[in-house]
Amino acid sequence: MFKNKIVLITAGPTQEPIDPVRFISNHSTGKMGYALAEVFAAQGARVLLVSGPTQIKPVNPAIQIFRVTTADEMYAQVNQIVGEAAIMIFAAAVADYKPKESSLIKLKKQSENLTLELVKTIDIAKTIGQHKKPGQFSVGFALETNNEIANARLKLQTKNLDMIVLNSLQDAGAGFSHDTNKITIIQKDKVTPFALKSKMAVAADIVTFIAENLHV
Repeated sequence: MFKNKIVLITAGPTQEPIDPVRFISNHSTGKMGYALAEVFAAQGARVLLVSGPTQIKPVNPAIQIFRVTTADEMYAQVNQIVGEAAIMIFAAAVADYKPKESSLIKLKKQSENLTLELVKTIDIAKTIGQHKKPGQFSVGFALETNNEIANARLKLQTKNLDMIVLNSLQDAGAGFSHDTNKITIIQKDKVTPFALKSKMAVAADIVTFIAENLHV
């Protein structure tokens, strides 16, 4: 179905260093992004997988992995290879903020309180979306806790996505750390819900949905 197509996928968390031993991150395991990579590769795609720190290793040899740590590193790698991609899937849980300054030595406990100044990280999907070439199909992910549909629609528009995969932490078995997921796919004029399934089955649903809507 995707023979000879190049698919770029981001996966996993990013880690934004406070000092050499501490960092800001989140609970993402990368399972959803890696599952998507495996399904696309099984259908003949050449997959470029840009992954934050995870314990997962890709199985299919058609998956070329680029390992990164920070949001800046992930953006730099994506920006370097995105021109090759026909399909772009932004499944990584990129940290929204990073310390303005990272200490080169371990910070010691010197007082009862520690104040960190945080600055925004680059919005990779939005920045890449601003320069999307004609014919490139882009997919985002949104993990929400409230006003899920409205928030996902806003991201769909502001990031110039063709569709967005919504996860709600209100749904049991969805979100981080689970082997299952429950998604809703949001398009400009359509909302398509799916039942709770294994992440590999969810990945198959997403890939099938992309195939059906690639030329819409």
